[in-house]
Amino acid sequence: MISIGPYQLANRVILAPMAGVTDQPFRQLCRRLGAGLVVSEMVTSDTRLWNSRKSRLRLVHEGEPEPRSVQIAGGDPEMMAQAARMNAELGAQIIDINMGCPAKKVCNKAAGSALLRDEPLVAAICEAVVQAVDIPVTLKIRTGWDPENRNALRVARIAEDSGIQALAVHGRTRSELYTGHAEYDTIAAVKQSIRIPVFANGDITSPDKARQVLQHTGADAVMIGRAAQGRPWIFREIDHFLRTGQYLPPASLDEQQQILTSHLSALHAFYGDEHGARIARKHVSWYLQTLPGAAEFRREFNRITDAHQQHVAIAHYFARLLEGDLAA
Repeated sequence: MISIGPYQLANRVILAPMAGVTDQPFRQLCRRLGAGLVVSEMVTSDTRLWNSRKSRLRLVHEGEPEPRSVQIAGGDPEMMAQAARMNAELGAQIIDINMGCPAKKVCNKAAGSALLRDEPLVAAICEAVVQAVDIPVTLKIRTGWDPENRNALRVARIAEDSGIQALAVHGRTRSELYTGHAEYDTIAAVKQSIRIPVFANGDITSPDKARQVLQHTGADAVMIGRAAQGRPWIFREIDHFLRTGQYLPPASLDEQQQILTSHLSALHAFYGDEHGARIARKHVSWYLQTLPGAAEFRREFNRITDAHQQHVAIAHYFARLLEGDLAA
């Protein structure tokens, strides 16, 4: 069993924080479908920006299952400490520090994976956040800045010495963004060198791949990011396979429709009908990407601005699918 501070995780499969994706409706759905821990999309450490609609919605944690893990991003130790304190007051039970995001707009502000270039600053941020709150602090990193500068081992030791209680490692460097293939040798080396739990992240897309990565790295858990988009049932599939060695049957079309419909309703309720309908488009696109007739349906769906009409369109599409009316 994996523990982060006083919290025991339900299993070894974790939802990675993803900006613009792991909002409250998606986190709750992934928990329901088998994720042992979910992490919020990143919240800026600049609390002056928290009055924006986007930030306010990212700070909502009511009614979420425990433990509630909230990721913060920034490059100033004092601001990160203050953001951690305020999130703890708002209901966060674990604070996760983002040193893994490769996005330019984050790195240009000397945050995310840009921090990996400055190891003293990594230490200062980790120590400031750990000392600011009395709840566990975790850290997410990449293997380094670029393939010539893989410093994950040093950063992992700094993190452990600073009081970080679990470490997630994405098997790419900052410069690789999401291209090529994740490498797991560095994650294995990190796991060998520290005592806190290590979570392996990057290109884990199936139960087989999850088991292979766990065996190769010795990591305590796998963290799933993009593979969960449109396929949130991947958590129960991987968890079941890791526990039993057996594959769960794939989600039926009926169940896929039910999951998508409930996700749609949750988005409309959380964001309001108009904004929720806009947010829903990318999720619907992910759900349908491997289904027959999806490209044509998506073009029509993306023109719909009304929440109720979105439900009608999804019902109609799945009815045609179930009748075999759509060619592969």
